[in-house]
Formats: sequence, structure tokens, C-alpha cells
Amino acid sequence: MTEFLDSKRREIADRIAELAPLISEYEQLQEAAKALEQIPSDSNGSASRPATARVPARRGPGRPRGSKGKPGGGKAAATATRGRRKGSGKRQTEALTLVSHHPGITVSELAQKMGIQPTYLYRVLPDLEKEGKVRKQDYKWHPSTPAAA
Repeated sequence: MTEFLDSKRREIADRIAELAPLISEYEQLQEAAKALEQIPSDSNGSASRPATARVPARRGPGRPRGSKGKPGGGKAAATATRGRRKGSGKRQTEALTLVSHHPGITVSELAQKMGIQPTYLYRVLPDLEKEGKVRKQDYKWHPSTPAAA
């Protein structure tokens, strides 16, 4: 009899553990439905917009919010530089210093020492390589000129 009870207790505990996330989702959906009920609808059943809201002009793919039209359009754009704005170079300098002190360092090790995400360095290091300050060899970065000992 105790084996039967233990078996049923385990089955019930397993089922509770299996259903717990669904219950949580159910409760979240109930809260969302209540929140949506608070938004007034117009006569055809769609949510009505406040009078001040307006649909923004369509922007090109990959364009930041607030930009309009195609890139490079307009008179001012002819004189403006395109692409990402260059920073002050502090990260480049810091990366160059670390590569000089730790030849053969990987991007993830470098990012960890700098306290930043590695994805940033995938843009910085190739720029330094183009400038001839570092070189890449088998996923590791080395100074172009050997570091003075």
C-alpha cells in the first residue's frame, strides 16, 4: 500500500511541476486580457487611437526610429558623412595596448579584460588591422611590431 501511495505522490508532484509554467502563462494572459479590456474600441471593433497619435512616415529597412525616407536624400545629406559615427578612439587605444601586452589574445579574452561585449571588438580590431597596428593569426590577435621587453 505504501508503494502505491508513494508512486501516486510522485506522479502528482511530477504533473504539478509539468503544469506550473502553463499556470503562470495562463495568469499572465488573464492580466493581459484585463488590460486590453481597459482600452476603448471604436464601432468596428478595433482599438481606437488617441486623437494625438499619428502613423509615422515609412522608413527604410534598418533605419532608426525617427528617420524618414531613403538614406542620402535631401540637400543636407549631400555634405554629411555616411555610416556610423566614429568614436573618440578610447576603445581602440585600450584594445591596442592590451594586444601589445598580451600577444595572441582572443577577442573574448580581450573583451573580458576590457569589460565590454565581444561584438564591439569585431568592429574595432579589423580597423586596427587596416591601419597596420595589429594582425590576426588563427583567431588570435598580435601586435604588428613586436612589443619591447
